[in-house]
Amino acid sequence: MTEPLTSRHLDSDDRDEALHYLDRDAVANLFLIDQVARIGARAEPGESRCEIVGVWRGDRIVGIAGLRPSVVLDAHAGADAVRAFLPYLESLSVGLVKSNAPIVDELWSHLETRRDRHAIVDRIETAYALRPEDATLVGRRNRQVRRSATRSDLTELVIAARESLREEARPDPFAGDIRGFTRWVRGRIPRARVVEVAGRVAMVGYADVRRVEGWLLQGIYTWPECRREGLAAFGVSELCREAFAAGARHVQLAVVDGNEPATRLYEGLGFKPFAKLRTILFS
Repeated sequence: MTEPLTSRHLDSDDRDEALHYLDRDAVANLFLIDQVARIGARAEPGESRCEIVGVWRGDRIVGIAGLRPSVVLDAHAGADAVRAFLPYLESLSVGLVKSNAPIVDELWSHLETRRDRHAIVDRIETAYALRPEDATLVGRRNRQVRRSATRSDLTELVIAARESLREEARPDPFAGDIRGFTRWVRGRIPRARVVEVAGRVAMVGYADVRRVEGWLLQGIYTWPECRREGLAAFGVSELCREAFAAGARHVQLAVVDGNEPATRLYEGLGFKPFAKLRTILFS
């Protein structure tokens, strides 16, 4: 007879076992690996502390899900494990889930029929990975200067974060808690890199996960009037160089389906698709 599933929140004593489970597919589970590794650690400014749930069959882990700061499920969780996560997710008044599309399909098929969940954003993205041996990175041209962001860049970083969300049809953060949004952006400054042209910030990108297993790039944004000048290609190339110099085995990012300019950009740098993701912002 099949052993029943049990579930509970993970604590620091579970960290090594959970990381060993996720490391079976470190590319697909990179963001969740980063969350699990920070169990018990102080939260980043403007973010909630990581909250992770594990599912066991007997003494064997069969599924892991992050609940905060966003919902992410391990790439190989089965349907029974997804159902075991539901009691934890049903208590969320609002949430953002981003994971492998078939797993989110399974999760949402349950959530949307319980408590009348509503999807504010529902989109498909392609996850790309770049390994050092496949990289065809580009160099600086014209007056492009790449550097780490500083606190003096906060205004530009807030603008870029707001506009990138709006371009993805996400709710305008300025319609809600502007101070909280600014505080969240300020907390991400150490992870931000910018490209300047003639002394002004023209492109922004974030290395939100920086581990030897891989780096995760997010929040890549170029000011509209500065596009088609190679800024994104240069900025992403520089982030990849930094990652590989730090020993990262790969760099990954995701592109919303239908964004052909971004697809051409990243494939031109050598990125290769490895998964379809589904992102749902729900209430």
